[in-house]
Amino acid sequence: MYINNINILYYLAIGIIGLVVGRLIEWCIIRLPDYKKVFVREFFTYIKSNSPKYIYMIITAILYLGILYLNGIGIATLEYMILIPMLICVFIIDYKQKIIPNRLNLSIFEVGLVFTFIQGVTNVNIAIDRLLGMLVGGGIFLFITFVGSLITGKEAMGFGDVKLMGGLGLFFGWRTIIIVSLMAFLLGAIVGIMLMIAKKKNGEEYMPFGPFIVIATIIAIFAPFDLLLFIMLKIFTLGTYNINAA
Repeated sequence: MYINNINILYYLAIGIIGLVVGRLIEWCIIRLPDYKKVFVREFFTYIKSNSPKYIYMIITAILYLGILYLNGIGIATLEYMILIPMLICVFIIDYKQKIIPNRLNLSIFEVGLVFTFIQGVTNVNIAIDRLLGMLVGGGIFLFITFVGSLITGKEAMGFGDVKLMGGLGLFFGWRTIIIVSLMAFLLGAIVGIMLMIAKKKNGEEYMPFGPFIVIATIIAIFAPFDLLLFIMLKIFTLGTYNINAA
């Protein structure tokens, strides 16, 4: 039996891998904020003595199956399967503790460089696009951080977000990383307004931005670039953009 020309056994295998990786994500979320090593013997002791958080396992497995369905068996699927667990860790850790561990950002950067090199072997233009994505992604957020700090006198955005966007740029290239940035800011603005209206901020001055970057990134993984570009242009031009005139 085949689904989208992919044998169902591949879906079964990838789904099982997703469940296992979801268990590892749970462990990483505990270890990374304290700058502790992840691949240690204590992991197996933890598994034996603690019941799994099934939400991480289910989400990871679903995302893995979606990636396989869209990309088939290939380098893109492998790339995203490595990136997704790190994104989930960023989301949870930044949401709960308002930090993005340097080790996590560095891992994203290192993996991005590896795949940039692999893709660049066959097509140097892809490598150039990804390296530009790193500069554009990190540059946009670095600019906002400095300008915001000058205007408000406070840290407008954490440097963890800057590093994260630089690393993600290596996966998506400069065009897509701009779309990711716009979506993240849009999501952040919407949620921020909703929180203020609902009066649920409870005096907190800082709302972590990492989760919005993660959501925008996952959307970019699954949605076609042309569709995202069209939607962003429609939103930021207040509906005046006409695709036929472009």
